[in-house]
Amino acid sequence: MTTGTVLFLAFIVLQRLGELVIAHRNTARLMSRGAREVGAGHYPVMVAMHTAWLLALLVFGFHQTLHMGWLAVYAVLQVFRAWILGTLGARWTTRIIVLDAPIVTRGPFRFIRHPNYALVVAEIIVAPLVLGLIWVAVVFTVLNAAMLYHRIGVEDAALRNKGRHADGQARI
Repeated sequence: MTTGTVLFLAFIVLQRLGELVIAHRNTARLMSRGAREVGAGHYPVMVAMHTAWLLALLVFGFHQTLHMGWLAVYAVLQVFRAWILGTLGARWTTRIIVLDAPIVTRGPFRFIRHPNYALVVAEIIVAPLVLGLIWVAVVFTVLNAAMLYHRIGVEDAALRNKGRHADGQARI
């Protein structure tokens, strides 16, 4: 165990917990504006998958040394994360929230249809590689691909539904 490994893992845990607080707050605000949630049935499965990914990093990565090249890639991803969250502001959430509002087309949404999903795909691969856990990257990339296949379908259908638009990790 190195100090760098502990700091890296602590950063990921604290970041994810902070995002859950922000997502909960933003979801409540959106719902108070008349929004509704779509696709809530798969949300617990998604949370379980991300929790298992995080636990795998903690359990198997705790005694690993950091691979600095992958750590640099992970740092770049955090800049992308800040850009996404900054662009969406109070509209960012971990759920699919439908609100009658225009779709966000600025920031990374000008270039990528689902930038937050692209970021999560990259993080699920890169964070384990920082710790040399190739098998964690492979297993959770496959699980995440299945989850996103379903989730993006639900989200895109919500975007097409009667002129109403999805918030959160959607292209909004």
